[in-house]
Amino acid sequence: MISLKQFKYFIEIVEAGSYSRAAEKLYIAQSALSRQIKELEDELQTPLLMRDARQFELTPAGQLFFERGKRILEDIDDTLVQARHVGQGAQGVIRLQHSSSVILTPRISNALARTLDAHPGVTLEVSMLPSENQTLEIEEGRADLGLLRLPTLRRHPHIQVREIGSERLMVAVAQHSPLAALDNVELAALSDEAFISIPHKDRGGLSYLVANLCLEQGFFPKPARALSRKSSQLNLIEAGLGIAIVPECMRLTAPAGVRFVTLSQGRLLTSVGLATRRKADPLVTAFADALVGMLANPVA
Repeated sequence: MISLKQFKYFIEIVEAGSYSRAAEKLYIAQSALSRQIKELEDELQTPLLMRDARQFELTPAGQLFFERGKRILEDIDDTLVQARHVGQGAQGVIRLQHSSSVILTPRISNALARTLDAHPGVTLEVSMLPSENQTLEIEEGRADLGLLRLPTLRRHPHIQVREIGSERLMVAVAQHSPLAALDNVELAALSDEAFISIPHKDRGGLSYLVANLCLEQGFFPKPARALSRKSSQLNLIEAGLGIAIVPECMRLTAPAGVRFVTLSQGRLLTSVGLATRRKADPLVTAFADALVGMLANPVA
């Protein structure tokens, strides 16, 4: 069986650049270190290092083992730290990302505050990132939680997304637009309007949802001369450069020169999801589960 000690020894040799320097850092004899690597190669049934008297070179298998092995040891170290934090009262930093169209509304902010109250040792680090990018960040360990607009197109095997709410879609227009005088408007009536946000071919999220709703009405959104998928799209709308179909929550951050018109086609909704790793560390899992519960049972 391969031991964690062998993982550590092999990685130390590669990073030190020589057996002798690695042996000094590990406080073991060079002969013992060589024997451990030989046993590791025998267990794997493939050479990891091509060596002569003075130097060595990684084989392709050795390069793979080094990269994956280093990641495994880092994961083990992180697991030990997180387990210690949980045992000492759930202390640690949780990295939360949200898309520009998932505004931290009072509902979400209050749920986050209540969840933090229930986890006094947790610090929340909040940043903004597009919905599709969040799942990759979480998959690769650079983020822990994501608040994103559904649907997302990219599928990551280790990511789960739970729907945590929905809201109606509205048309954001400049205050001097003829549309601003309407109480409501049919989606099909917007076919000649210029849309500030057009879907990216590889991304889901709000613009993808809107484009599909428009296609159901027989047209694809006509692109404006200035495009944005960020919160800055409201500023472009205020300047009269186009319109956008956005979640109702964006009224909270809209500039004074933007008006919101109801879509009259029944209730056109957009959903928000909470993304996490399926096997996140216990601290993140506990926080995420509590947050979902807080969002399901808001305080009046």
